[in-house]
Amino acid sequence: MQQHGVVACLLLSLFSFIALAEGVAPGPRLDNRRLYRFSYSTDFQLDRAQGSRLGATGFKISSGVDINLAWRNPDNEDEQLLRVEISNVQIENALPRSAKHNIFKGSSAADILGQTKLAALQTPFMVYWKHGKVRSLFCIKGEPTTIKNLKRGVASMLMMQLRGGKMFEADVSGKCVVEYKATKSQVTRTKNMDTCKTKETGFTTHSQVLGVTTKSSSVTSITLENNFIKSAVAEEIHSLSMNAHHAVSARVTSRQTLTLETTEAGPEEVAGKDAVGVVKSLNDNLISVGIMAEKIKIKCKNCPKLMDVWQDVKKDLEPENLSKATAPRSFLNLIQSLRKASSVDILQVLANCSKPSLPQLVDAVTSAQTPASLDAILKFLDFSKKDGLILQERFLYACGFASHPDEKMLQTLLDISKGKVANTDIKESLVIIMGALVRKLCLKGGCELSTVTQVKQMLLEGPDSTQDEAQVQMYLLGLKNSLLPEAIPLLAKYAESEVGGFSTIAITALQRYDVALITKEVKHALNRVYHQTRRVYEKNVRVAAADGILSSDPSYMEVNNLLLSIGHLPHEMNKYMVSKIEDVLRFEMSASKIVRQVMKDMISHNYDRFAKVGSSSSYSGYMAKATDVTSTYSLDILYSGSGILRRSNMNIFGLSNVALLHGLQVAIEAQGMESLIAATPDEGEEDLESFAGMSALLFDVQLRPVTFFKGYSDLMSKIFSMSGDPMSVVKGLILLTDHSQVIQLQSGLRANAELQGGLAIDISGGMEVSLWYRESKTSINNRGALVVAGDVTVDADFVSTGMEVSFETEASLDFITTVQFSEYPFLVCMQMEKTTFPFREVLAKFERLPQGKQFVSRRGRSQLVPGSEFPLHQANSDMCKRIHAEDDW
Repeated sequence: MQQHGVVACLLLSLFSFIALAEGVAPGPRLDNRRLYRFSYSTDFQLDRAQGSRLGATGFKISSGVDINLAWRNPDNEDEQLLRVEISNVQIENALPRSAKHNIFKGSSAADILGQTKLAALQTPFMVYWKHGKVRSLFCIKGEPTTIKNLKRGVASMLMMQLRGGKMFEADVSGKCVVEYKATKSQVTRTKNMDTCKTKETGFTTHSQVLGVTTKSSSVTSITLENNFIKSAVAEEIHSLSMNAHHAVSARVTSRQTLTLETTEAGPEEVAGKDAVGVVKSLNDNLISVGIMAEKIKIKCKNCPKLMDVWQDVKKDLEPENLSKATAPRSFLNLIQSLRKASSVDILQVLANCSKPSLPQLVDAVTSAQTPASLDAILKFLDFSKKDGLILQERFLYACGFASHPDEKMLQTLLDISKGKVANTDIKESLVIIMGALVRKLCLKGGCELSTVTQVKQMLLEGPDSTQDEAQVQMYLLGLKNSLLPEAIPLLAKYAESEVGGFSTIAITALQRYDVALITKEVKHALNRVYHQTRRVYEKNVRVAAADGILSSDPSYMEVNNLLLSIGHLPHEMNKYMVSKIEDVLRFEMSASKIVRQVMKDMISHNYDRFAKVGSSSSYSGYMAKATDVTSTYSLDILYSGSGILRRSNMNIFGLSNVALLHGLQVAIEAQGMESLIAATPDEGEEDLESFAGMSALLFDVQLRPVTFFKGYSDLMSKIFSMSGDPMSVVKGLILLTDHSQVIQLQSGLRANAELQGGLAIDISGGMEVSLWYRESKTSINNRGALVVAGDVTVDADFVSTGMEVSFETEASLDFITTVQFSEYPFLVCMQMEKTTFPFREVLAKFERLPQGKQFVSRRGRSQLVPGSEFPLHQANSDMCKRIHAEDDW
């Protein structure tokens, strides 16, 4: 027993020695009966990240700061209580400005702050300082939050330690990992801003291409003299920029300086057992307020009510105005108002909205993504009624495009799906959109949330739980949106399905996964489909499998087998594969290198294979090359042997750094139409039902497919009733970019950063067949208007300063395919055109005082971007000349 006691004492002594050596080194100390007089200043500057001709905006606060020792723990000299007093406060522009533009000229600190706040700022406060770390502040009860935060900013300049190391440390800007580097006379304090945890959190768009990049740094350099601060300089920089357009950016720079001016005789320290007791003895009105900043509640004066905002913008949101930039601009303004509104106010606006504008209002209410907006829209929509199809689907699509969805939104859709849903199209859209939300929540680290787990299970079990083809397709589309890694084996299984529609969905879903997740088993399945190892497949399924093989890091043998198959395929499929291989080589895709290696073998690469003729094609090109984002397009066209369109697939991608965004995919499929021209169907397609439809994927979200006609009788009725007008695939307003950030500065000031991008879009498509002229025409029309607006403001309730930057554009993109089958070989012309469109940018900066003084500067530029027809392969250009020449004749 005695032996155990000796061991315990030795261990305790050892641990005490380690603690003393590693974590309890002596800290900085103040001398008793000394008054340290400092000069202090903090300035804030705001500009675009790359600077601007308008110059930075901001302001500077300077003052004197007196510090003396009020109490020291007799048992621990590193535990001290400091008395801090701010005096001689001045507020001015951060940078020199002419008298005309200087809102601070002629105004004293009392004029700007007000006598009450100035008196509060200059009222002494106490700092509990232990081993050089500020543990808490003691301020007069009832002081304004802004004043307490400014005092916290001064106190944060006292944060230090006299030895190097890393640790979690709290100051006014939050709790962060801080690294110290120390010498005898110099201490450097560096905050890792990415680790900071604050009381206020924002949100951002999940997509990197559409999102915002933020960078922050904070370094404080402290010079010591007699074991205390001689001077301290802190500088922090916060920058943010939109990935898709770096001109939409902001840089917040904040600088603090604390310089010792003189040391004089001061008051004697007070005796006492603990800091709290001493504070009470000195001033009973002082209370502990903590070091981290408090949230400032800024009351909005003369802010318009939601109904008034709606009255102002509703005309811009009518259907005929959706192609104008005024639509997304008003959409963004409405969302800002909706986020501040109650559920009752939102319901009132919904109930008093006209029928044409109601779908756009539903887009905005859903995109607001607040508990109040979700509650209001659920009370307004009734999914048990069939007549609300348009509004219900607009709500679901807005959920699918949600910038920062939470578990509650997914739970809401799950609850709706379990209840009475009158429309089968809505049932399908519910499951498809739930898949999109699962993916977004998983990207945010929420894959193990209860609701996400439930929906994942439903999607994974769904395809095998029913014999209904429509429901199987629904679950597969949901899985296509979710991109769950555990769904890959299931999708590989359905890739080999006897139902062509299932195979196409499964294969195109597999193409969306990261190549690293595509296993050998998946590749074997794709090869079995393409080479028809187990059964005969439709051409569109086989070419989808070929695309999947080429985009999944193919082996030499896989590519060689693809090339060897050319010449043994259906006529138009031969031509498609030749065109696909040529496109892979020309556009430098991931498979280009291995394809070149294979083509060195003349058995695989020879004239007989690569001279195949036909109308089918595959072509990729650049829409735009920029330092911010590179946009590419691809057009894949597959015809049946009879010359009728079998599959048309248009894709637009955006690439930013290493992130890829599938901006748009519009696929048109047609089958079973050979009877119209008394032609013979291709192998494996003899018994296909007449069908034509369109499927769209927009900003990485697969939407519910649209059917043009199904069945021979429906086909004939549509042919004779076709007006040539395209059918709407998706129309509405989308919140593309949504970033909200609170930047808590070490000075105690607080910046709010908001950046939103709104898109008004109208995608339509159609298929027209004329038996009289023996001609078919498919069209995909894309109309859109984009507005991006960002602002960064510092509102200290006694002065406001900020910057707003925005750009807007209106554009249209048309893709038309014309086939004349009055002669053989058929004439096929594909056209992809963008119209001339405007591009406008605006930069504005402002400074305001509550008394009414303000300074505003604004600069803008606008230009017209010329339209153009995107190039396709030369054979297509020659064919178009023939068709259009005949039309002119």
